Amino acid sequence: MSRAGPKVTFYEDKNFLGRCYECDSDCPDFHTYLSRCNSIRVDGGTWVAYERPNFSGNMYVLTHGEYPDYHHWMGLNDRLGSCKNIQIVSVTSSQGTF
Repeated sequence: MSRAGPKVTFYEDKNFLGRCYECDSDCPDFHTYLSRCNSIRVDGGTWVAYERPNFSGNMYVLTHGEYPDYHHWMGLNDRLGSCKNIQIVSVTSSQGTF
């Protein structure tokens, strides 16, 4: 069975409605495609979404799942402009997993 790669979809309206923009790699500026972002679906990977283009402004870590409105990712408003896919690394030692 093959594992799906990283993928996140941003939607203009709540509950995954309206225009959408899909990313499968880092995107420094998607605010020109969407005037606002009110819901997100993460289908693979872990992502950091930023309020402004070029990975600036408040940032939000998004793991696999659905975020039907910006309150679900603890957003301060409906503005997002860029995103990065990140790797979460766990380290196991004799003292536990970190």
